[in-house]
Amino acid sequence: MKLHRSTRASTVDQDADAVWSVVAGADAGRHWYVDALPFVVRGALDRALGGEGRRWPVPGTDVLRAGDTAGFWRVTRSRAHSLELEADVRAPGRVLMETEVVADGPARCTVRQSITFEPNGLAGQLYMLADLPAREAVVELAHRALLAELGPAA
Repeated sequence: MKLHRSTRASTVDQDADAVWSVVAGADAGRHWYVDALPFVVRGALDRALGGEGRRWPVPGTDVLRAGDTAGFWRVTRSRAHSLELEADVRAPGRVLMETEVVADGPARCTVRQSITFEPNGLAGQLYMLADLPAREAVVELAHRALLAELGPAA
């Protein structure tokens, strides 16, 4: 574990393309990257602290693409089974969430998720230390939400 990054990974007995369609899915309905409890709570906290706690709608396309927005996330990368989202929230630094799907065989893959905080200045460094337990909980809960959305084979 690094101070600025928290990561979780799981191997699932599903095809990587099918998993990717859930990871980056952007059609109507619920999505782990917007509706997981830690992201709902973070949006509410952001609003309570004077931020916008954005609730951008999911684009309504097959998958998220660079430049899309959803919840409080801006999509900075979506290609080759790799999704990077940047949070548009009040924080003394940059918050990124990366999700990668790596094929391990025809019906097996590994899903790896990381949440990274890139601090700005001394306030950001202090925030990073104070935020570490919360970030660990968020990545764990987000990872579980994604696995639940993948279904019982995950």
